[in-house]
Amino acid sequence: MPADAPVTDGKPYPLGASLTADGVNFALYSQHAEEVTLVLFDRADGPPTREVRLPCRTRYIWHGRLPGLKAGQLYGYRVRGPFRPADGLRFNPHKLLLDPYAKALSHKFVNKDNLLLAYDPSAPERDLSLDVRDNSRVAPKAVVVDDAFDWRGDRPPDLHLDELFVYEVHAKGFTADPSSKVEHPGTYLGFIGKIPHLKRLGVNAVELLPVHEFMVDDFLSERGLTNYWGYNTAAFFAPEQSFAASRAPGAAVGEFKTLVRELHRAGIEVILDVVYNHTAEGSELGPTLSLRGIDNPSYYRLCGPHGQGGRHYMNWTGCGNSLAMGSPAALRLVMDSLRYWAEEMHVDGFRFDLASVLGRESGDYSSATSFFDAVSQDPVLSRLKLVAEPWDLGTYQVGNFPVDWSEWNGRFRDCARRFVKGDGGLLPELGRRLTGSSDLYGDDGRGAYNSVNFTTCHDGFTLWDLVSYNGKRNAANGEANRDGSDDNHSWDCGADGETADAGALALRRRLAKNHICHLLFSCGTPMLLGGDEFLRTQRGNNNAYCQDNALSWFDWTLAERNADFTDFVRKGIALTRRYPILQSRRFRTGGDADADGVADLHWFGADGGPVAWDDPEGRALAWQLDGHAPGTDGKDYRLFFVTNAAPTLRAQTLPDPGPGKRWRRVVDTSLPAGEDFAEAGGETLLSPATTYLVNPRSFVVLVAS
Repeated sequence: MPADAPVTDGKPYPLGASLTADGVNFALYSQHAEEVTLVLFDRADGPPTREVRLPCRTRYIWHGRLPGLKAGQLYGYRVRGPFRPADGLRFNPHKLLLDPYAKALSHKFVNKDNLLLAYDPSAPERDLSLDVRDNSRVAPKAVVVDDAFDWRGDRPPDLHLDELFVYEVHAKGFTADPSSKVEHPGTYLGFIGKIPHLKRLGVNAVELLPVHEFMVDDFLSERGLTNYWGYNTAAFFAPEQSFAASRAPGAAVGEFKTLVRELHRAGIEVILDVVYNHTAEGSELGPTLSLRGIDNPSYYRLCGPHGQGGRHYMNWTGCGNSLAMGSPAALRLVMDSLRYWAEEMHVDGFRFDLASVLGRESGDYSSATSFFDAVSQDPVLSRLKLVAEPWDLGTYQVGNFPVDWSEWNGRFRDCARRFVKGDGGLLPELGRRLTGSSDLYGDDGRGAYNSVNFTTCHDGFTLWDLVSYNGKRNAANGEANRDGSDDNHSWDCGADGETADAGALALRRRLAKNHICHLLFSCGTPMLLGGDEFLRTQRGNNNAYCQDNALSWFDWTLAERNADFTDFVRKGIALTRRYPILQSRRFRTGGDADADGVADLHWFGADGGPVAWDDPEGRALAWQLDGHAPGTDGKDYRLFFVTNAAPTLRAQTLPDPGPGKRWRRVVDTSLPAGEDFAEAGGETLLSPATTYLVNPRSFVVLVAS
């Protein structure tokens, strides 16, 4: 580019850096700025090669076009304006700022010598001071990206929620361990090497932990740890560069697209865990990376009148700040980011971290806020999977999201955990969770599939640790075991942690199978924590957010050692597909008739009579599902389930299997591996067929055929 190439007015849209026929158009929103300067670089660690004042401001958008620039150009912004922290204005032109619409970064944010702070931390007034040191050599630069990519005719699987088997997984940790034996371990490309495992298992959607570019918190770096989970977003459009096999700036974009394309080819959808509730800039004592220095009061909810001004940040997230979702600027940023990942990156849906924050436009949660309304009318986003984590630091809103949304059902998790470990008096609650949680989702137009059922997730124990530890073991996190939940509803089966006790190990495997059965055979959308299919362990750490090491990475030797358990999970998913009633969109309501006047759910006590729902010691439940949809050669079928969490044998009287049919055993988790789950056509005929002895702490499935 000629050194004196003139900057032209350009256009105020789209926001960000956009390639044109002969250059790049730059557009940046800042309502309160007095001047915006574009800073160009030839090297990420070099001095600026040119600084250009953007010549135009249209509706608070500063813009200009520079001819001669190409993809790969590095750039940042200096934004000049008032420095009045008490009023929420924190402009500091000495700090290079990242474009909020950056699609790739030159390198990671590292707060070397506190240069990313816009204040002097040694000053008595700290964030009220102004640091005049230039940080342009160390601050990451945005990379101009060419969106061109060979999608090879990519078509999304376009599955309905009631068809999904979701697999929650960390994009790096899935293959980072050498035992994965993939090319490019720990990367987007390495992930592709394990797609055959997902196919064999039967899952058809992966829910990736955050892949937006994130920053590692200073306090973690000081401990020699890192932000492994990535819930500390620094750039809403850029895929995390450390997950790329190539270190070239911008390479992560193409590699992530390649992963999505290959998952789609395998019939697997991609759901992103996204963090729009806060950013990596944290509280007023955090770094100034982008939004804070560009237009602090337009992007953050501040603790002033109507959230529009003030020194401090509203902290509903527990992470130092909360985005101002009632602000047009913040709302547009989030909506543009979501559309970018949907349209340009081809993802199929989003799981929103601390989603209750997105409904706190006026302080208290509401499902009728600007963000939810914007998503519901958006022609792109409204057709995608939208999943809420329905809580934040101060509110729990499970069951209260808009009709387009599904939710992580923490009520299912807690009930299943308590029941399987043997707590009594849970039968009414268990019945509601097994049948789709109509008490949460049945009054607002949603179906059972809007309940995303899970027993374990990234945040907490793995399945094996859930049945191996009574308490967390988080000392490696450097917080004296104070971090992580103390409310785990776990049980070590009589032996603490790692053990050679054969009895305890056998019982743990049985309880783990029971959990899989509750998850897969309940009404709703099941979500499996990645690695649970081969009993991955984190050695009791229930908050491994900072452990980017073998503690969190998948040990693929376990897939070989516990192949029988993986096979059990595979058979469970296949059984659910084989019988459509197990993927019904309707809530199951015992004793109520369907549209054809036939009840599809019946509850039974041990003697075949009614269930004693109010029994405070109740630890077992039996139910029958009658299938009336096409399946198993188009014939009607009956499935009978018994879950016995008691430490005693249950003699279960069996109902009539129907004319010309006999009961056959499909599942009994108390039996040895290989006998515990029959393949289709290999079910065991019961004789006698009137009673089944259900062993202690086991789950049984029968089919009438």
